[in-house]
Amino acid sequence: MRWVAYMPLRAGSKSIPDKNIRSLAGRPLFAWALEAALASKCFDAVYAGSDAGSIRAAVSQRFGDRVGLFERAAATCSDTASTEAAMLEFAAEVEFDVLCLVQATSPLTAPDDFRAAKEKFIDEGLDSLLTAVPWRRFFWTPDGRPVNYDPARRPRRQEFEGWLMENGAFYLTKAALLSESGVRLGGRIGIHRMDPRSALEIDDPHDWTMAEQLLRASLRIPGLREIHTLVLDVDGTLTDGGMYYGPDGEALKKFNTRDAHGIGRLRAAGVRVCVISAEDSPAVAARMRKIKVDEYHPGIADKPALLAARAESWNVALGRIAYMGDDLGDLDCLRRSGVAFCPADAVPEIRAEADYVCALAGGAGAVREVCDLILAATQK
Repeated sequence: MRWVAYMPLRAGSKSIPDKNIRSLAGRPLFAWALEAALASKCFDAVYAGSDAGSIRAAVSQRFGDRVGLFERAAATCSDTASTEAAMLEFAAEVEFDVLCLVQATSPLTAPDDFRAAKEKFIDEGLDSLLTAVPWRRFFWTPDGRPVNYDPARRPRRQEFEGWLMENGAFYLTKAALLSESGVRLGGRIGIHRMDPRSALEIDDPHDWTMAEQLLRASLRIPGLREIHTLVLDVDGTLTDGGMYYGPDGEALKKFNTRDAHGIGRLRAAGVRVCVISAEDSPAVAARMRKIKVDEYHPGIADKPALLAARAESWNVALGRIAYMGDDLGDLDCLRRSGVAFCPADAVPEIRAEADYVCALAGGAGAVREVCDLILAATQK
């Protein structure tokens, strides 16, 4: 059977402008659920579809050929168009036996959710499946009638089984069912239960704030727990990118004390820190001595070559190296490393490539933010 995941996206969000491509906790909104679908390895192909060239370009920049692009008709992207219309449009062009409709507005979906749902779908011989969360609340109609309990025999909350609330994270639908009925749910229906926090769907600015807090608190960056070495650029990453010149040339660069403390904590935890710079600056050399970074390599014209050489000398796979940079000279290193980080003010090409875009700018604590993320992941 051919399993295909599809995320329909559109550009016309009114409550949160450009919602689908806006950065949420360091990644575009669409990237969270798509990355989980890819990481699950449940699908023969993963697609994203939109009528907006800007959205398709953003997906392509982020995922390259790992995610196929589908050009949607404007009619299926209107405010009144149904999701089923988008599914049927996709089904007319792409072959599959089971379609997984993935919703960008559910960024808390995890790879294990796809795996468990697929297993359930196969084991129980289902025709369709929805995701839901347990909801232990008492409901009433607007005119004052109880819906799901008897007020005369009010159960204790801990003894109340509750209901399951559809959270819209994703749906599994057999091609035959979709073709014959035109709907995503029918036939033998199954339910995959998800973490209660995944009840959050992003529809308004308040949802966005809540999702950002939840994602930053339990950040999922594939490979982060395996990081053995952090490699840092200097200008625009460890500094604010400013260069202060006097009559005799460069005199000063601005570093951040919190970054230094984060680097110290990483090294104390056994994570190697290496600094590579295209410049050969006495000010940077002095700073590296001060914070006791022995792996400092100035004046490097070919950063990717040095990164590969150092990885070999350390006997560390590139997949266990995290790299942080801010400009085009760092692009190849970011692509070759296991985890790619960048400051908030990195150039657009770097932000598109990064696994995580910091909330802070270069020289303003972005490196400390990355150090804390690595520590939180590797110490679990």
